[in-house]
Amino acid sequence: MSHKFETIRYGVIAGAAGGLAEIAWVSLYALATGGNAAILARGVTTAAGVSALIPAVSVGLGVAVHMTLAVTLGLGLAFAWRAFSAKRGGSVNPYPFMLAALAGVWGINFFVVLPLVSPAFIHMVPYAVSLTSKLLFGLAAAAVLRRQDKSALNARTVVSARSAS
Repeated sequence: MSHKFETIRYGVIAGAAGGLAEIAWVSLYALATGGNAAILARGVTTAAGVSALIPAVSVGLGVAVHMTLAVTLGLGLAFAWRAFSAKRGGSVNPYPFMLAALAGVWGINFFVVLPLVSPAFIHMVPYAVSLTSKLLFGLAAAAVLRRQDKSALNARTVVSARSAS
């Protein structure tokens, strides 16, 4: 499989894993505090501008928008990680990279983008909860991309072994 398609595959998986980690965290937070995770799901559609197109916003649509954004982010992170890892000479621990990247994404979202496009979204959960959500995304994405590194290393070892014989 070409490196580009492998990166796309792992990027989609990393984004989906990260998006699901965020959903699980926010649901757990809502359950623990007596909140309503559905309100946050609807807030995602408002923040993304979808509610302007579809006034009767459902929780399912909010989750779909969230997961679409998560997969898109996962793709970007996978390609960024691949470039970063290649510059560093191959297999490098993806966890610090992903946590730093997601902390940066959170900062840009909550202090630049959301105040402009959906100020109400910022106050739906405390900053610590939303930051934890993004960091959990980073942990999930790093776990997936670490698996990609191991898969690529195993493939190189098999090719090298075949070439040697």
